[in-house]
Amino acid sequence: MRKSVLGAAAVASVFTLALAACGSDNSSSSSGGATTTAASSGAATTAAGTATTAAGAATTAAAAAAGKVGVILPDSKSSVRWETADRKYLSDAFTAAGVQFDIQNAEGDKTKMATIADQMITSGAKVLMIVNLDSESGAAIEKKATAAGVKTIDYDRLTLGGDASVYVSFDNEKVGELQGDGLIKCLTDKGVANARVVELNGSPTDNNATLFKKGYDSKLDPKYAAGWTKVDDQSVPDWDNQKGGQIFEQMLTAAGGKIDGVLAANDGLGNAAIQVLKKNNLQLPVTGQDATVQGLQNILAGDQCMTVYKAVKKEADAASAAAIALLKGQTPQTTGTVDDTQTQRKVPASLATPVAIFKSDVKSVIDDGYVTAADVCKGYETQCQAAGIS
Repeated sequence: MRKSVLGAAAVASVFTLALAACGSDNSSSSSGGATTTAASSGAATTAAGTATTAAGAATTAAAAAAGKVGVILPDSKSSVRWETADRKYLSDAFTAAGVQFDIQNAEGDKTKMATIADQMITSGAKVLMIVNLDSESGAAIEKKATAAGVKTIDYDRLTLGGDASVYVSFDNEKVGELQGDGLIKCLTDKGVANARVVELNGSPTDNNATLFKKGYDSKLDPKYAAGWTKVDDQSVPDWDNQKGGQIFEQMLTAAGGKIDGVLAANDGLGNAAIQVLKKNNLQLPVTGQDATVQGLQNILAGDQCMTVYKAVKKEADAASAAAIALLKGQTPQTTGTVDDTQTQRKVPASLATPVAIFKSDVKSVIDDGYVTAADVCKGYETQCQAAGIS
């Protein structure tokens, strides 16, 4: 994979806004309009500068009058991406468009998420974007928002039974397919025949985890039928990495240490498994997802065989564009639809393409600007040098 491949994965979501001259100086309100300083050489120039300032202020006022966007992120423990990537990219996009916004994190608490949503609606949010903690609680939030005349967006995770106007994410079944293919490649490269595999799945209440599993099982099931063995297959409540490590340790113990590979649903769970393997002096192919700094370091060290890179900026840009379109009473751009299996509704969707990352591809994630070489190479200088990263 090369950087050009990452670029090709973009969702065709662009801002067609007349708000480019506006800015925001914080996460909850837009700033004043663009200001032009008049030259001292003539009254005409002064008048032009005054007119430009007035036009900028009017544009900003119009953006503010359109209402505010509320965003609720799920937690900061299951993956570092929510705070290090999603918050930043969403903030940048709304600020550039001169749109008022409020981004908060529910920290894995469904009651807290519902309270935040109520507060955002009361304070004037006209669009509410959520990453649900489970479909039931997410749907309740969306139905309350709809009743209050607030449009909703499902960000990253589809809310089954919800009211979202649009769903913005990645092709999550494809994510799982890349993980399954990745584990098969890593085990094949090691010359392992009739591999014994454990599957460490994501949260059973997350529809994305269901799609990931559908994807990697579509690749692994034929291998099981041909002689591989699925030693164990368990889900991790709430994507909790500590629980994931405990579950994996139980798996390893029950198998008498005789496993050849781990299909871990994301980098956090992958690292939890890796720590248990290290404790038992084992190094096996382990998969991941999210291309976190830790996941990339594990790949460079040979402890993790691959991850899946989801260019979060593309997802955040598509979501912010959708929110701005809804604020303006427009229909957001989409790439197709996805099925809500509870309501049978076809939900308009904008889905970006994920990319598999192996050791030879780590540099491309850095080149794409998602993580920095300084962060990835801290303590891994030798491995980075070997991988051509500086």
